[in-house]
Amino acid sequence: MAPGVAVADIVGSVHIPSVVWAFFPLNYVLGADAATESLHVLSAQVTELADGVFIGMSMNHSVGDGTAFWEFFNAWSEINRGGVDLREVSSVAPVHQRFFIDTSPVPVRLPFGKLQDVVRRFERRTVEECFFTFSAASIQKLKARANSETAATVTISSLQALLAHVWRAVARARRLPPEQETSYSLLIGCRGRVKGITQGYMGNNAVVLAKASSTVGEILDKGLGWTALQLNRVVPSFDEAAMVEWLDRWTREPDFLYAGNLSSRGVSVLTGSSPRFDVFGNNFGWGEPVAVRSGPGNKLDGKLTVFEGPERGGSMSLEVCIAPEALERLIADEEFMDAVSVPM
Repeated sequence: MAPGVAVADIVGSVHIPSVVWAFFPLNYVLGADAATESLHVLSAQVTELADGVFIGMSMNHSVGDGTAFWEFFNAWSEINRGGVDLREVSSVAPVHQRFFIDTSPVPVRLPFGKLQDVVRRFERRTVEECFFTFSAASIQKLKARANSETAATVTISSLQALLAHVWRAVARARRLPPEQETSYSLLIGCRGRVKGITQGYMGNNAVVLAKASSTVGEILDKGLGWTALQLNRVVPSFDEAAMVEWLDRWTREPDFLYAGNLSSRGVSVLTGSSPRFDVFGNNFGWGEPVAVRSGPGNKLDGKLTVFEGPERGGSMSLEVCIAPEALERLIADEEFMDAVSVPM
C-alpha cells in the first residue's frame, strides 16, 4: 500500500516521481538472472494508492516482448473482470511455438561454460524521466508540417513526424555541436514481415533494430520534414532475406546484445514500444485506466518509450529519459512544448 501517494501525484506533472519505480517488481533484474538466480520470468504487483490502484507488471525479455506483454496484460484483465469464457477471450490466439529458421542447428551451441559467464551488469548514468502527451490534433499539425516540407511522393506518418520533432528537441536540449553525429534507433516488428513469425507469435523480441543517422546541424537546420524523412526511410530498409541470414549466422556464431551497448553516450536516441499497443484497453473490474507509466528496466540516457495517448484516436504519449540538465532544457523548449497537450 502507498496511502501517501495519490493518482494526481503520478499524473499531475510532466515529471515522473521516483516512487513509481517502487510499484514494479523485479527491478534491475537482467534476463539471465531468471536462470542463474531462479527468479520468476513474470511478476505482478498491485499497489493501493490513496485514491486509486497501480498495477505494475514485469516480464523477462527472454520469454516475451512488448506485443506479448500487452496481449497477456489485456487478456488477464478480461479474465479477472469475470463473466468471460476462457475460450472467448478477445486477445489474439497466442502461438507459443518458438521460431527457428529451417537451417538452424539443434541444439544451438553457446560460447560459454556456464550461464553466469554471459551476465554483464552495466553502470547506469543518472537520468530523469518526463511524460508528455500529444493530442491527435497536435500530431496532425506536426504531420501536416512535415509533409509540407518533403516531396509529394513521400508520405510522412504521424509517428515519424512526432519522433522527428522529439529528436530535434532532444538535440537542442543536449546542446550538441552542429558537427556531432547523432542517430535515432527504432525497433521494427518481424511479425507478419518474416515468414513463420505470425501476428500471434508469443516469443521474445520479434524485432530488429534499425537506425537513422545524421549530424545535429542537419536535423536542426534542414527542418522537421527532412528529419522525419530520415526516419521514414528506415522501415523500408528492413530486408527479410538479410534478417534470415543474420539468424542463420547467429545460431552458428552466437553473440549477445547488452543494455550497456545501447547507451546513446548522450548523443543519440532509441525508441521502444509502439502506439499500436492497446495500453488503455484493459479493465480489471476497477474501472478503465487513466494513465500508463513504465518501471526502471532499460532506462538509459536517450530512451524514449511511446504509447497510445489516453484519449486514443490518434493521440500518443512519450516517456522521455535523458540526463537531468538536458531534461530541464527540454521542458523549457517552447517549440517542443507547444505541441504537448497534457501531462497524462
